[in-house]
Amino acid sequence: MSLLADLVNLDLSDNTEKIIAEYIWVGGSGMDMRSKARTLSGPVTDPSKLPKWNYDGSSTGQAPGQDSEVILYPQAIFKDPFRRGNNILVMCDAYTPAGEPIPTNKRHAAAEIFSNPDVVAEVPWYGIEQEYTLLQKDVNWPLGWPIGGYPGPQGPYYCSIGADKSFGRDIVDAHYKACLYAGINISGINGEVMPGQWEFQVGPSVGISAADEVWIARYILERITEIAGVVVSFDPKPIPGDWNGAGAHTNYRKGKDTLRIEGHLQTWILTLLLP
Repeated sequence: MSLLADLVNLDLSDNTEKIIAEYIWVGGSGMDMRSKARTLSGPVTDPSKLPKWNYDGSSTGQAPGQDSEVILYPQAIFKDPFRRGNNILVMCDAYTPAGEPIPTNKRHAAAEIFSNPDVVAEVPWYGIEQEYTLLQKDVNWPLGWPIGGYPGPQGPYYCSIGADKSFGRDIVDAHYKACLYAGINISGINGEVMPGQWEFQVGPSVGISAADEVWIARYILERITEIAGVVVSFDPKPIPGDWNGAGAHTNYRKGKDTLRIEGHLQTWILTLLLP
């Protein structure tokens, strides 16, 4: 048990009923994710049974220094693929101590809309195609690209195989399996047009659960790339010039009608869906 990996992978279930809950929220930029962990006395499956928690909002760009306390409200629970066992990941949104949603809490307004009986009756399905780029950590240049240089033109990389065309598959597959373990309705992955760029799909999921699942999938991907020493970027245009960008195509279905939403309407839907 001298190796750090042995301690990280300790199975606590044989020694205690206590679990670790990782509380996760969206930071002040609207894209950065933050998290911290706490010990609970036993397994929990209902987010309403979880305690609220707090954090220093002045350190995340979400509150002034003279009044920095922000309260986390647990909203959704997922299994923790890193600690495993009964440990959990908890998607939260953020409020003032008086119970008002802070300005960066987009989930609150979305929840009000999706809980409207008329909206519930429509059973709105969403499928979100999240593209991203894997970057070499020290140079912020796509994985598999020569440092300071460029690979061959786009064409052979989309859904490709081979060491000269596909870069980062171990990270992608680890993320895929970790999302399935967590209970995310991840429906697939593929290599994208630009080398070092990938996509995962979440859905079909109903209402606000689609957003919760995308955010937790992003969180898990950030954690896996942290372990791998690689940077993940959701920048829509990470490399200028004739190289594909990265987006999050949103597919919507009500009844028999299916729509792929792009452009300004997509931005509105994602603002509504994603906290």
